[in-house]
Amino acid sequence: MKLVLYTGPNCSLCDLAFDIVEQFNALQTKATSESTFQLSPSRSQFEHVELETINIRDSADLYHLYAVRIPVLKKTDDESELGWPFILEDLIEFLQ
Repeated sequence: MKLVLYTGPNCSLCDLAFDIVEQFNALQTKATSESTFQLSPSRSQFEHVELETINIRDSADLYHLYAVRIPVLKKTDDESELGWPFILEDLIEFLQ
């Protein structure tokens, strides 16, 4: 699964959001090696998240859309968004 993380320069919240995605990927690595991790009855595990970071300062349109909202995660497949604040559990729910 691919996500876009909209960020900005010197954005400490964006760093936290990036870390949450990294935590998720670490859980996935552990789950793959142990084959015991279950997030939902219908789907025993997710794939790793491929993350593209986009600095909103590089585009006037993105800046106007996200300036006061970053960090924001966006699914590339259905365009749904998860806005800050969020924790690991919120990310897991977002990906289901």
